[in-house]
Amino acid sequence: MAKKRKQTAKRPAARAAKRPARKPAARRPASRRAAPGSAKERWLREIWGKAVAKAPERRKDFLTTSAIPVAPVDVAADVKPGLEARLGLPGEYPFTRGVQPTMYRGRHWTMRQYAGFGTAEESNKRYRYLLESGQTGLSVAFDLPTQMGRDSDHPRARGEVGKVGVAIDSVEDMGVLFDRIPLGQVSTSMTINATGGILLAMYQAVGERQGVPAAELQGTIQNDILKEYAARGTYIYPPAPSLRFITDIFAYTAKVMPRWNPISISGYHIREAGSTAVQEVAFTLADGIAYVEAAVRAGLDVDLFAGRLSFFFNAHNHLLEEVAKYRAARRLWARIMKERFRARDPRSMMLRFHTQTAGSMLTAQQPDNNVVRVTVQALAAVLGGTQSLHTNSRDEALGLPTEDSVRIALRTQQILAHESGVADFIDPLGGSWAVERLTDEIEERAQVYLDRIDEMGGMVEAISRGYVQKEIQDAAYTWQRRVESKEQVVVGVNAFRADDPPVPVMKVDPALEELQISRLQALRAGRDGTAARQALAALRDGARGTENLMPLVLAAVKAQATLGEVADALRDVFGEYRETVVL
Repeated sequence: MAKKRKQTAKRPAARAAKRPARKPAARRPASRRAAPGSAKERWLREIWGKAVAKAPERRKDFLTTSAIPVAPVDVAADVKPGLEARLGLPGEYPFTRGVQPTMYRGRHWTMRQYAGFGTAEESNKRYRYLLESGQTGLSVAFDLPTQMGRDSDHPRARGEVGKVGVAIDSVEDMGVLFDRIPLGQVSTSMTINATGGILLAMYQAVGERQGVPAAELQGTIQNDILKEYAARGTYIYPPAPSLRFITDIFAYTAKVMPRWNPISISGYHIREAGSTAVQEVAFTLADGIAYVEAAVRAGLDVDLFAGRLSFFFNAHNHLLEEVAKYRAARRLWARIMKERFRARDPRSMMLRFHTQTAGSMLTAQQPDNNVVRVTVQALAAVLGGTQSLHTNSRDEALGLPTEDSVRIALRTQQILAHESGVADFIDPLGGSWAVERLTDEIEERAQVYLDRIDEMGGMVEAISRGYVQKEIQDAAYTWQRRVESKEQVVVGVNAFRADDPPVPVMKVDPALEELQISRLQALRAGRDGTAARQALAALRDGARGTENLMPLVLAAVKAQATLGEVADALRDVFGEYRETVVL
C-alpha cells in the first residue's frame, strides 16, 4: 500500500513537467478593451472619451497593487465565458463562492484577536479580558526567543524576553498561560513555526491536565517553515528535517488530535514583506503544494490530512482586489487538490483560511486613521469569505496594543458582524463583473507563477535559488517608490499631514524578563533531572531514525524539559539553516 502511495506522489511532478508554462493573455489596456460595435465600445468612444477629453482622469492608468488594469467600467462581455462553472455554488467545488453552504448565515467567522506579551500571567489576563469582551477564539503571539527555540536565560534572548509575544519556556508556563481558560471549549491558534511541534505538545499536556482528551482539543499551529525561509526569518533547522517534522505533525494530529489543524499555510507574512496580491496567492499555494507533496512522499493518504490544512492571508487596502484574491485562491486550491493530487474527499479541496488585517499598512502618523484602514481591510476579508479574523489595533505601528485599542479592534469586527448586514449575504460580490474579472485575472497570473516554480523543481528549490525572495523584494521596492513619488497616497504620511498629539504606548516592564528567568531556573532545579535527560536522549535517537517525533517531544515536555532543551536536542541532529543571500 505504501508503495502505491509513493507512485501516486510522483504523478504531480510528472504532470507539472509536461504542462507548458502559462503566459498571461495579451490584453489591450483595460480602458480601451471592448468589442467593435458593442455598447461598451460606443460608450467609451462617445461618452467616456468625450468626458476625459474635457476633464482628464486623475491618472493615466488605474492599477491594482498587482498592476492589474482597472477599467472605467466592466460589462458582462469582459468576463470570460463559462463563469457559472468557475463559480459553482457555496459549499460546492470549486468553492469560489465559499467553503460552507450557509457561510455567516449559520454563524459568524471566529473573532480571534492575536495577543501575547511579557510572562504567561500577563498574557493570561489579556486573554481572559478578550474572551469577556466577546472574542470567540484565542490567538497566541510568542516572543522571539520562544520562536527561535531559545530559553529565556540564553545569551541571545537577552532584551527580547516577552517583548513581541509571551515567553514560554516550559509546560508549566503553558499551564499558567491557559489558567482558567477551558481548552475543551475554546479554539486556540498559535503563531509558531520552527518550534510549533514543541508548543503543540505543551498545549496537549496542559489540556490533559485540565481533563480534556487530545482528541477534543481544537485549534491551529502555524507550522509553516517555508515562508520563514522566504519572507520572515524565524527558522532553525534546514528544509529537509523541517519538512520531516511537519509531516510527522500531520500524521500525529490526524491520529491523535483529529480536530486540530496541523498547519496554517501563511501568505500573511509574504504580503507583509512587500509582495503583491498575486504573489501572495501564488507563493502561499506553492508552499501548500510542497507540504502536500512531502506528506504524500512520506506515505500519507492525501485525504487523511488535507481536510485539516488551513491557510492564513493578509487583508490589504485595495478592497475589491482583496475580495477577488480570496475567491481566486479558493478556486485554484480546489483545482490543485482535485487534479494534481487526486483528492477524492471534497473537504480536501476546501481552502479554509484565517485573515489578519495588514500590519504593514498601519502608520505611526495619525494612528486614529488606522481604525478606518482596519475597517476597510476587515470588510474585504468578510466579503471574501474568511473563516476567522484578527483586526489590528490602531497603535500597533508604535508598540504593543493597549487594552483600549484592542477593544476598538474587536468592536470593529462585532459591528461588521451584527450591524452592517454583510454577514446576511453569501458571497455578496459574486457576479459583479469587476470582481469576477479581477478573480479570473489573479487566478491566471498566480498560475503563471506556479508553473514557473514547478519548472524550477518546486518551492524549496525556488527559495534556495532566491527566486521567491527577489520577486517579493522587487514588489516591495516598486511600492515604496510609488509612495515616495506620491503616486500612491498614504493619508497622514505623504499627504494630509498634521501634528499628532501624543499617543499612549504600551511598554513591557523589563523586570518581567528577570522574573521569567528566575522561574525557569527554579524549574530546572526542582524537576527530576534524570527523567528530563532520558527523554531528551530518546528524542535525539528518534531524530536520527524515522519514527514520528511528536510522541517523543510530548514525553520530553511532560518530563519538564524546557523548550530550548528540546529544540537543542533536534539541533544536535538536524543542524541549523544558514541562508544564502541572493541579490
